[in-house]
Amino acid sequence: MNGAVGETPLVELDLGIGPDVYGKVEWFNAAGRDHGGGSIKTRIGKAMLDAAEAAPDGIAEGETILEASSGNTGTAVARFGAERGYDVEIVVPEHAGRGKVDAIRDAGASVQFVDEDRGYDGFVEVARRRYEDSSGRYYWPNQYQNPANPAVHAATTGPELYRGTDTEVDHFVAGAGTGGTITGVAHALADRGVSVHGFEPASTDHDIAGLKRMRSPETFVPDTVEFEALDSRHAVETDAAHEYARVLRNRHEATEISIRDTGQWSVEAVRDHLRVDGEFLVGPSSGGAAALVERLTRRGIIGTDETVVIPLADRGDRYPDRALWSAYL
Repeated sequence: MNGAVGETPLVELDLGIGPDVYGKVEWFNAAGRDHGGGSIKTRIGKAMLDAAEAAPDGIAEGETILEASSGNTGTAVARFGAERGYDVEIVVPEHAGRGKVDAIRDAGASVQFVDEDRGYDGFVEVARRRYEDSSGRYYWPNQYQNPANPAVHAATTGPELYRGTDTEVDHFVAGAGTGGTITGVAHALADRGVSVHGFEPASTDHDIAGLKRMRSPETFVPDTVEFEALDSRHAVETDAAHEYARVLRNRHEATEISIRDTGQWSVEAVRDHLRVDGEFLVGPSSGGAAALVERLTRRGIIGTDETVVIPLADRGDRYPDRALWSAYL
């Protein structure tokens, strides 16, 4: 099951607050891969290519797959594209995490870097121009507009976390990059009494990888996000996201993490792949979700007797060059 996608484990997290908090461990998507396995974006990478191959006007023979990504979607598209025999080019911001860039290159894709001075959305605009000027050379899945993005979360992620908690989940808290995760989960659980709370970085100059500040007038809002489907929308600072990623590491340093649902994995496999050399290291967006859970609990929006799920979008060894985990990797 090293290349399996979906049915990821659900583990109990200790945040030292009242609610029961569980993490959906998304690096178990394609868990056998290097660089920490997969991520929550593995779901959409596969779904977008599946849709492209199924559609009459989808990817054509000889086209190169082009995608704009801050790293995780690019990794997924590179891996699935290579497995299916396509050439792949990924456009990434210059400051993309080294672990993500290495994973893209290891999959055989080429990487084009875009200067970070162009702003967060600069790499998307570069990909758009390459696509429009290519005279049919490229197929662009475009995670920011592709309906397969939220659709796969509505079909898989939402129902999985609902079943994994034995229908006990009251709240889902997650960050927004394309908004596909929160939108898809919100649609899946809209009629099941589950509140969905989304967050963005507090500023455009941030280091919560994979997320984007959408309240700023100079940034575009992806077609894949529906903020009206959410119960609340918040901003989280980089410092808070990093702090709570470390809280998760510190609180689980010497304790065995309880597994609520193994998904399609064995208990032994979950234990083997849950940590990095014994350390419980998560990506910064997971820390941001944990920070928001604490904040919403303090405000009384999440009750101390309720159940919350957050996505653990990727594992910390995707960020060996970041101050967040450089001391451990």
